[in-house]
Amino acid sequence: MKKWIRHFMHRAERKASATAPLFATSGAHQPLWTPRQYDRLAEEGYQKNMVVYRCVSLISRGVGSVSWRLYKNGKRVETHPLLSLILNPNPQQGLARFMEGLTAYLLLAGNVYIEAVAPSHEPLELYLLRPDRVMVVPGASGTPEAFQYTMGGRSLRIPVDPLNGRSRVLHIKTFNPLNDWYGMSPIEAAAHSIDQHNAVAAHNLFLLQNGGRPSGALQFRPGKHGMDILTDEQRQRLRQELRDAVEGSQNSGRIIIMEGDFEWKEMGLSPKDLDFIQGKYLSAREISQVYGVPPMLVGIPGESTFSNYKEARYHLWEDTILPHLEIIKSEFNQWLAPLFGEDLSFDYDTDSIPALAPKREALWGKIEKASFLTINEKRALVGYSPISNGDRLE
Repeated sequence: MKKWIRHFMHRAERKASATAPLFATSGAHQPLWTPRQYDRLAEEGYQKNMVVYRCVSLISRGVGSVSWRLYKNGKRVETHPLLSLILNPNPQQGLARFMEGLTAYLLLAGNVYIEAVAPSHEPLELYLLRPDRVMVVPGASGTPEAFQYTMGGRSLRIPVDPLNGRSRVLHIKTFNPLNDWYGMSPIEAAAHSIDQHNAVAAHNLFLLQNGGRPSGALQFRPGKHGMDILTDEQRQRLRQELRDAVEGSQNSGRIIIMEGDFEWKEMGLSPKDLDFIQGKYLSAREISQVYGVPPMLVGIPGESTFSNYKEARYHLWEDTILPHLEIIKSEFNQWLAPLFGEDLSFDYDTDSIPALAPKREALWGKIEKASFLTINEKRALVGYSPISNGDRLE
Protein backbone atom coordinates (compact mmCIF):
# COMPACT_ATOMS: atom_id res chain seq x y z
CA MET A 1 0.00 0.00 0.00
CA LYS A 2 2.81 2.44 0.84
CA LYS A 3 4.53 1.63 -2.45
CA TRP A 4 1.32 2.41 -4.37
CA ILE A 5 0.89 5.71 -2.49
CA ARG A 6 4.48 6.77 -3.27
CA HIS A 7 3.93 5.91 -6.93
CA PHE A 8 0.70 7.92 -7.00
CA MET A 9 2.34 10.92 -5.36
CA HIS A 10 5.21 10.76 -7.82
CA ARG A 11 2.75 10.95 -10.69
CA ALA A 12 0.85 13.81 -9.10
CA GLU A 13 4.00 15.88 -8.69
CA ARG A 14 5.06 15.47 -12.29
CA LYS A 15 6.49 18.65 -13.78
CA ALA A 16 4.66 20.18 -16.73
CA SER A 17 4.96 23.35 -18.76
CA ALA A 18 2.21 25.90 -18.19
CA THR A 19 2.27 27.08 -21.83
CA ALA A 20 2.60 23.68 -23.54
CA PRO A 21 -1.16 22.94 -23.75
CA LEU A 22 -1.77 26.23 -25.58
CA PHE A 23 0.08 25.31 -28.78
CA ALA A 24 -1.17 21.72 -28.69
CA THR A 25 -4.93 22.24 -28.42
CA SER A 26 -5.48 23.08 -32.10
CA GLY A 27 -4.11 19.77 -33.42
CA ALA A 28 -4.29 17.48 -30.42
CA HIS A 29 -4.83 13.75 -31.08
CA GLN A 30 -4.57 14.22 -34.89
CA PRO A 31 -1.42 13.56 -36.94
CA LEU A 32 0.18 16.66 -38.45
CA TRP A 33 1.82 16.68 -41.87
CA THR A 34 5.34 18.00 -42.21
CA PRO A 35 5.45 21.67 -43.30
CA ARG A 36 7.09 20.91 -46.66
CA GLN A 37 7.15 17.73 -48.70
CA TYR A 38 10.25 15.70 -47.99
CA ASP A 39 10.24 13.93 -51.36
CA ARG A 40 10.31 17.23 -53.27
CA LEU A 41 13.11 18.59 -51.09
CA ALA A 42 15.16 15.41 -51.50
CA GLU A 43 14.61 15.26 -55.26
CA GLU A 44 15.33 18.90 -56.12
CA GLY A 45 17.99 19.47 -53.47
CA TYR A 46 19.81 16.13 -53.23
CA GLN A 47 19.20 14.04 -56.33
CA LYS A 48 19.40 16.93 -58.81
CA ASN A 49 22.01 19.16 -57.19
CA MET A 50 25.61 18.02 -56.93
CA VAL A 51 26.54 20.68 -54.34
CA VAL A 52 23.89 19.52 -51.85
CA TYR A 53 24.82 15.91 -52.55
CA ARG A 54 28.48 16.66 -51.89
CA CYS A 55 27.78 18.62 -48.69
CA VAL A 56 25.45 15.96 -47.26
CA SER A 57 27.87 13.18 -48.20
CA LEU A 58 30.86 14.91 -46.59
CA ILE A 59 29.04 15.50 -43.30
CA SER A 60 27.17 12.19 -43.06
CA ARG A 61 30.17 10.05 -44.04
CA GLY A 62 32.30 11.97 -41.58
CA VAL A 63 29.83 11.23 -38.78
CA GLY A 64 29.68 7.59 -39.86
CA SER A 65 33.46 7.19 -39.75
CA VAL A 66 33.79 8.03 -36.04
CA SER A 67 34.27 5.29 -33.44
CA TRP A 68 31.96 5.22 -30.39
CA ARG A 69 32.75 4.18 -26.84
CA LEU A 70 30.64 3.23 -23.83
CA TYR A 71 31.37 4.37 -20.28
CA LYS A 72 29.99 3.30 -16.91
CA ASN A 73 30.66 5.62 -13.98
CA GLY A 74 33.29 7.37 -16.10
CA LYS A 75 35.22 4.17 -16.90
CA ARG A 76 35.33 2.68 -20.36
CA VAL A 77 33.38 -0.56 -20.88
CA GLU A 78 34.75 -3.00 -23.45
CA THR A 79 31.82 -5.46 -23.60
CA HIS A 80 28.18 -4.68 -22.96
CA PRO A 81 24.81 -5.40 -24.68
CA LEU A 82 24.36 -1.67 -25.31
CA LEU A 83 27.76 -1.45 -26.98
CA SER A 84 26.93 -4.48 -29.15
CA LEU A 85 23.65 -2.82 -30.14
CA ILE A 86 25.23 0.45 -31.22
CA LEU A 87 27.98 -1.34 -33.17
CA ASN A 88 25.41 -3.53 -34.96
CA PRO A 89 22.08 -1.66 -34.96
CA ASN A 90 20.26 -4.12 -37.25
CA PRO A 91 21.04 -7.00 -39.64
CA GLN A 92 21.08 -4.66 -42.67
CA GLN A 93 23.32 -1.91 -41.28
CA GLY A 94 26.49 -1.56 -39.29
CA LEU A 95 27.41 1.46 -37.19
CA ALA A 96 28.95 3.45 -40.08
CA ARG A 97 25.99 3.10 -42.45
CA PHE A 98 23.49 3.66 -39.65
CA MET A 99 25.12 6.92 -38.55
CA GLU A 100 25.52 8.03 -42.17
CA GLY A 101 21.80 7.51 -42.86
CA LEU A 102 20.81 9.17 -39.59
CA THR A 103 22.82 12.29 -40.40
CA ALA A 104 21.67 12.40 -44.03
CA TYR A 105 18.00 12.33 -42.99
CA LEU A 106 18.65 15.14 -40.52
CA LEU A 107 20.42 17.25 -43.17
CA LEU A 108 17.75 16.66 -45.82
CA ALA A 109 14.52 16.67 -43.83
CA GLY A 110 15.46 18.36 -40.57
CA ASN A 111 13.93 15.31 -38.84
CA VAL A 112 15.15 11.79 -38.14
CA TYR A 113 13.19 8.98 -36.49
CA ILE A 114 14.81 5.91 -34.90
CA GLU A 115 12.71 2.91 -33.87
CA ALA A 116 13.91 0.60 -31.11
CA VAL A 117 12.77 -3.00 -31.43
CA ALA A 118 12.35 -4.12 -27.85
CA PRO A 119 10.44 -7.35 -27.11
CA SER A 120 11.47 -6.85 -23.50
CA HIS A 121 12.87 -3.83 -21.68
CA GLU A 122 16.20 -3.64 -23.52
CA PRO A 123 16.13 -2.92 -27.29
CA LEU A 124 17.62 -5.55 -29.57
CA GLU A 125 17.69 -3.61 -32.84
CA LEU A 126 17.53 0.00 -34.09
CA TYR A 127 15.98 1.06 -37.39
CA LEU A 128 15.86 4.40 -39.23
CA LEU A 129 12.38 5.42 -40.41
CA ARG A 130 11.92 7.53 -43.53
CA PRO A 131 10.86 11.01 -42.39
CA ASP A 132 8.07 11.36 -44.95
CA ARG A 133 6.38 8.23 -43.57
CA VAL A 134 6.22 9.44 -39.96
CA MET A 135 3.79 12.00 -38.57
CA VAL A 136 3.73 13.43 -35.08
CA VAL A 137 0.45 13.12 -33.19
CA PRO A 138 0.32 16.09 -30.77
CA GLY A 139 -0.84 15.46 -27.24
CA ALA A 140 -2.98 17.73 -25.11
CA SER A 141 -0.09 18.40 -22.72
CA GLY A 142 2.18 19.83 -25.42
CA THR A 143 4.22 16.65 -25.91
CA PRO A 144 3.71 14.06 -28.66
CA GLU A 145 0.94 11.58 -27.96
CA ALA A 146 2.20 9.12 -30.56
CA PHE A 147 4.10 8.72 -33.81
CA GLN A 148 2.09 7.52 -36.80
CA TYR A 149 3.95 5.51 -39.43
CA THR A 150 2.17 5.22 -42.78
CA MET A 151 3.19 3.05 -45.73
CA GLY A 152 1.18 1.58 -48.58
CA GLY A 153 -2.10 2.93 -47.25
CA ARG A 154 -1.62 1.26 -43.86
CA SER A 155 -0.86 3.17 -40.65
CA LEU A 156 0.62 2.18 -37.31
CA ARG A 157 0.65 4.29 -34.17
CA ILE A 158 3.58 4.02 -31.77
CA PRO A 159 2.51 5.56 -28.43
CA VAL A 160 4.45 7.93 -26.21
CA ASP A 161 4.34 7.59 -22.43
CA PRO A 162 2.40 10.64 -21.19
CA LEU A 163 4.27 10.66 -17.87
CA ASN A 164 7.91 10.63 -18.91
CA GLY A 165 7.64 11.28 -22.66
CA ARG A 166 9.49 8.06 -23.53
CA SER A 167 8.71 6.07 -26.65
CA ARG A 168 10.10 3.31 -28.85
CA VAL A 169 10.72 6.07 -31.39
CA LEU A 170 13.38 8.73 -30.96
CA HIS A 171 12.69 11.97 -32.83
CA ILE A 172 15.75 14.15 -33.45
CA LYS A 173 14.97 17.46 -35.11
CA THR A 174 16.68 20.68 -36.01
CA PHE A 175 15.51 24.04 -34.71
CA ASN A 176 12.41 25.37 -36.45
CA PRO A 177 11.27 28.89 -35.49
CA LEU A 178 7.78 28.42 -36.97
CA ASN A 179 6.85 24.86 -36.03
CA ASP A 180 6.62 23.20 -32.63
CA TRP A 181 6.62 19.60 -33.84
CA TYR A 182 8.97 19.34 -36.82
CA GLY A 183 12.50 20.51 -37.56
CA MET A 184 13.44 22.70 -40.50
CA SER A 185 15.38 21.25 -43.40
CA PRO A 186 18.57 23.13 -44.38
CA ILE A 187 17.34 22.83 -47.97
CA GLU A 188 14.58 25.31 -47.11
CA ALA A 189 17.16 27.94 -46.19
CA ALA A 190 19.12 27.25 -49.38
CA ALA A 191 16.05 26.79 -51.63
CA HIS A 192 16.57 29.90 -53.78
CA SER A 193 20.26 29.17 -54.31
CA ILE A 194 19.47 25.53 -55.17
CA ASP A 195 16.80 26.59 -57.68
CA GLN A 196 19.20 29.06 -59.27
CA HIS A 197 22.00 26.48 -59.45
CA ASN A 198 19.66 23.90 -61.00
CA ALA A 199 18.25 26.46 -63.48
CA VAL A 200 21.73 27.39 -64.69
CA ALA A 201 22.67 23.74 -65.12
CA ALA A 202 19.45 23.00 -67.03
CA HIS A 203 19.89 26.08 -69.25
CA ASN A 204 23.47 25.14 -70.11
CA LEU A 205 22.39 21.60 -70.95
CA PHE A 206 19.61 22.79 -73.26
CA LEU A 207 21.98 25.31 -74.84
CA LEU A 208 24.53 22.57 -75.55
CA GLN A 209 21.82 20.35 -76.96
CA ASN A 210 20.88 23.21 -79.27
CA GLY A 211 24.40 23.58 -80.58
CA GLY A 212 25.35 26.46 -78.31
CA ARG A 213 23.00 28.90 -80.03
CA PRO A 214 20.82 31.26 -77.99
CA SER A 215 17.15 31.67 -78.88
CA GLY A 216 16.17 34.18 -81.57
CA ALA A 217 13.73 35.03 -84.34
CA LEU A 218 13.85 34.66 -88.13
CA GLN A 219 12.51 37.84 -89.74
CA PHE A 220 11.01 37.58 -93.24
CA ARG A 221 11.56 40.57 -95.53
CA PRO A 222 9.67 40.18 -98.83
CA GLY A 223 10.98 41.71 -102.03
CA LYS A 224 9.23 44.30 -104.14
CA HIS A 225 7.13 41.74 -105.99
CA GLY A 226 6.96 39.23 -103.18
CA MET A 227 4.24 38.44 -100.71
CA ASP A 228 3.67 40.82 -97.81
CA ILE A 229 3.35 38.07 -95.22
CA LEU A 230 3.76 34.33 -94.98
CA THR A 231 0.69 32.16 -94.84
CA ASP A 232 0.07 30.00 -91.82
CA GLU A 233 1.00 26.92 -93.79
CA GLN A 234 4.27 28.46 -95.01
CA ARG A 235 5.16 29.68 -91.51
CA GLN A 236 4.52 26.28 -89.98
CA ARG A 237 6.54 24.49 -92.66
CA LEU A 238 9.45 26.93 -92.27
CA ARG A 239 9.43 26.48 -88.48
CA GLN A 240 9.53 22.70 -88.82
CA GLU A 241 12.34 22.80 -91.40
CA LEU A 242 14.43 25.00 -89.11
CA ARG A 243 13.88 22.63 -86.18
CA ASP A 244 14.91 19.63 -88.23
CA ALA A 245 17.98 21.45 -89.56
CA VAL A 246 19.47 23.16 -86.51
CA GLU A 247 17.96 21.86 -83.26
CA GLY A 248 19.86 19.26 -81.29
CA SER A 249 23.55 18.70 -80.62
CA GLN A 250 23.82 16.42 -83.65
CA ASN A 251 23.11 19.41 -85.94
CA SER A 252 25.79 21.68 -84.44
CA GLY A 253 27.61 23.65 -87.14
CA ARG A 254 25.28 22.45 -89.87
CA ILE A 255 24.83 24.79 -92.86
CA ILE A 256 21.31 25.49 -94.11
CA ILE A 257 20.21 27.09 -97.38
CA MET A 258 17.00 29.09 -97.50
CA GLU A 259 15.14 30.91 -100.27
CA GLY A 260 13.84 34.45 -99.96
CA ASP A 261 15.02 37.39 -97.88
CA PHE A 262 15.42 36.35 -94.24
CA GLU A 263 17.27 37.95 -91.36
CA TRP A 264 18.19 36.39 -88.01
CA LYS A 265 17.45 38.42 -84.86
CA GLU A 266 18.83 37.30 -81.52
CA MET A 267 16.16 37.42 -78.80
CA GLY A 268 18.26 36.52 -75.75
CA LEU A 269 21.55 37.22 -74.07
CA SER A 270 24.54 34.99 -74.62
CA PRO A 271 25.89 32.90 -71.70
CA LYS A 272 28.89 35.26 -71.57
CA ASP A 273 26.59 38.28 -71.19
CA LEU A 274 24.60 36.55 -68.45
CA ASP A 275 27.82 35.49 -66.66
CA PHE A 276 26.29 32.11 -65.89
CA ILE A 277 29.48 30.48 -64.66
CA GLN A 278 30.11 33.04 -61.94
CA GLY A 279 26.45 32.97 -60.95
CA LYS A 280 26.62 29.20 -60.65
CA TYR A 281 29.71 29.44 -58.42
CA LEU A 282 27.97 32.03 -56.26
CA SER A 283 24.94 29.74 -55.80
CA ALA A 284 27.21 26.81 -54.97
CA ARG A 285 29.06 28.90 -52.39
CA GLU A 286 25.77 29.94 -50.75
CA ILE A 287 24.59 26.32 -50.57
CA SER A 288 27.85 25.18 -48.98
CA GLN A 289 27.60 28.00 -46.44
CA VAL A 290 24.13 26.83 -45.39
CA TYR A 291 25.49 23.35 -44.69
CA GLY A 292 28.66 24.62 -43.04
CA VAL A 293 31.00 23.06 -45.61
CA PRO A 294 34.04 25.04 -46.82
CA PRO A 295 33.52 25.84 -50.52
CA MET A 296 36.98 24.46 -51.33
CA LEU A 297 35.76 20.95 -50.43
CA VAL A 298 32.81 21.28 -52.81
CA GLY A 299 35.11 22.02 -55.74
CA ILE A 300 34.49 25.75 -56.20
CA PRO A 301 37.55 27.32 -57.89
CA GLY A 302 38.96 30.62 -56.77
CA GLU A 303 38.09 30.05 -53.12
CA SER A 304 40.90 31.60 -51.08
CA THR A 305 39.32 31.62 -47.61
CA PHE A 306 41.38 28.61 -46.53
CA SER A 307 45.09 28.37 -47.16
CA ASN A 308 45.02 24.68 -47.96
CA TYR A 309 42.88 21.59 -48.14
CA LYS A 310 43.97 20.33 -44.72
CA GLU A 311 42.80 23.51 -43.02
CA ALA A 312 39.44 23.33 -44.83
CA ARG A 313 38.92 19.75 -43.61
CA TYR A 314 39.78 20.79 -40.08
CA HIS A 315 37.17 23.57 -40.12
CA LEU A 316 34.57 21.15 -41.56
CA TRP A 317 35.06 18.84 -38.59
CA GLU A 318 35.40 21.55 -35.98
CA ASP A 319 32.45 23.71 -37.08
CA THR A 320 30.01 21.17 -38.57
CA ILE A 321 30.64 17.47 -37.98
CA LEU A 322 31.55 17.65 -34.28
CA PRO A 323 28.38 19.63 -33.40
CA HIS A 324 26.32 16.93 -35.15
CA LEU A 325 28.13 14.27 -33.16
CA GLU A 326 27.34 16.15 -29.95
CA ILE A 327 23.62 16.20 -30.85
CA ILE A 328 23.59 12.45 -31.54
CA LYS A 329 25.55 11.71 -28.37
CA SER A 330 23.23 13.72 -26.12
CA GLU A 331 20.09 12.19 -27.66
CA PHE A 332 21.40 8.63 -27.30
CA ASN A 333 22.48 9.25 -23.71
CA GLN A 334 19.03 10.54 -22.86
CA TRP A 335 16.93 8.02 -24.80
CA LEU A 336 18.89 4.79 -25.30
CA ALA A 337 21.47 4.45 -22.51
CA PRO A 338 18.98 4.55 -19.55
CA LEU A 339 17.19 1.49 -20.97
CA PHE A 340 20.26 -0.63 -20.15
CA GLY A 341 20.88 0.66 -16.66
CA GLU A 342 22.12 3.66 -14.75
CA ASP A 343 25.44 5.49 -15.08
CA LEU A 344 25.92 4.44 -18.73
CA SER A 345 26.91 7.02 -21.32
CA PHE A 346 28.12 7.19 -24.91
CA ASP A 347 30.98 9.24 -26.25
CA TYR A 348 32.82 9.37 -29.57
CA ASP A 349 36.55 8.92 -30.04
CA THR A 350 38.11 12.15 -31.29
CA ASP A 351 41.58 10.57 -31.33
CA SER A 352 40.53 8.44 -34.32
CA ILE A 353 39.74 11.49 -36.47
CA PRO A 354 42.69 12.28 -38.78
CA ALA A 355 41.48 15.81 -39.56
CA LEU A 356 41.79 16.78 -35.88
CA ALA A 357 45.37 15.53 -35.55
CA PRO A 358 46.90 19.08 -35.63
CA LYS A 359 44.64 20.17 -32.77
CA ARG A 360 45.44 17.03 -30.78
CA GLU A 361 49.17 17.43 -31.35
CA ALA A 362 49.05 21.06 -30.21
CA LEU A 363 47.15 20.08 -27.04
CA TRP A 364 49.55 17.27 -26.22
CA GLY A 365 52.47 19.63 -26.75
CA LYS A 366 51.05 22.14 -24.27
CA ILE A 367 50.40 19.41 -21.70
CA GLU A 368 53.88 17.99 -22.14
CA LYS A 369 55.44 21.41 -21.48
CA ALA A 370 53.32 22.06 -18.35
CA SER A 371 55.93 21.60 -15.65
CA PHE A 372 53.42 22.22 -12.83
CA LEU A 373 51.38 19.06 -13.66
CA THR A 374 52.13 15.60 -12.36
CA ILE A 375 52.51 12.61 -14.66
CA ASN A 376 49.07 11.25 -13.76
CA GLU A 377 47.47 14.67 -14.23
CA LYS A 378 48.94 14.83 -17.72
CA ARG A 379 47.74 11.29 -18.47
CA ALA A 380 44.23 12.17 -17.26
CA LEU A 381 44.09 15.21 -19.55
CA VAL A 382 44.79 13.07 -22.62
CA GLY A 383 42.43 10.27 -21.57
CA TYR A 384 44.79 7.71 -20.04
CA SER A 385 44.51 5.96 -16.67
CA PRO A 386 46.96 6.75 -13.84
CA ILE A 387 50.10 4.74 -13.21
CA SER A 388 51.98 3.86 -10.04
CA ASN A 389 54.43 6.51 -8.88
CA GLY A 390 52.76 8.96 -11.26
CA ASP A 391 51.82 11.53 -8.64
CA ARG A 392 55.04 13.41 -9.03
CA LEU A 393 56.47 16.12 -11.23
CA GLU A 394 58.87 15.12 -13.96
